[in-house]
Amino acid sequence: MSLVDPIVEALTKIRNAEAASKKECMLKPASKFLGEVLRVAKENEYIEEYKMEETKGILTYDVSLNGKMNTCKAIRPRHAVKKAGFEKFEKRYLPARDVGLLVVSTPNGVMTHRDAKKKGLGGRLIAFMY
Repeated sequence: MSLVDPIVEALTKIRNAEAASKKECMLKPASKFLGEVLRVAKENEYIEEYKMEETKGILTYDVSLNGKMNTCKAIRPRHAVKKAGFEKFEKRYLPARDVGLLVVSTPNGVMTHRDAKKKGLGGRLIAFMY
C-alpha cells in the first residue's frame, strides 16, 4: 500500500496519539520536510521533542508528545498565499483570533504564518495546529 501524502499520514498519527493520551509516537516513513514541520511545532510548544533516526536509508521520527495539541491537520490542496492574504485562511482553519498557527512553506523555509507576516513573505499553506 502506498501513501497518498506523507505529511497527512504523519499529522494524523500525531493527532490520534494525542487523542489516546500517548506520550510517544513514531512516524515512518518520513522526510526532511516533515522534520521542518515538526521543528515549527516544537518551537511553538505543541510537541515536546522529536528525534530523527535513519536505518538503511529509511528516515523515522520519534516524537515525544506533551498533550498541548488539540488538533493538527494538513491543508489540501496546498493554497498559495500572498503576504497580505493570511487572514482569510486564519478564519477558515483556526478556531479564533490568535489561537493556533498555520504552517507555511516560504522561499526562506518553513515557518508559522505570524513569522511570514512579519517578514513580508507569502508561500504555500502546509498544515494548521491548535
